[in-house]
Amino acid sequence: MELEYTYWQSKDGWLVGHLNVWPEHLTQGKSIAELEEMLLDLYEFYKEEQEEKTAEKKTGRLKVMA
Repeated sequence: MELEYTYWQSKDGWLVGHLNVWPEHLTQGKSIAELEEMLLDLYEFYKEEQEEKTAEKKTGRLKVMA
């Protein structure tokens, strides 16, 4: 499997990028290799978030003393 990502160089020289499937979350690295390593870490968080979104949701009732 391959994921596309977008990146650019910031004014201070860092490479900044995001996964195209999750553009609101940015990461950075000093080289392409470091950026890609950070993007792989970001992908792990993305997978966890997707699993949470699809998890079965349940409701409960909480008794509160007034």
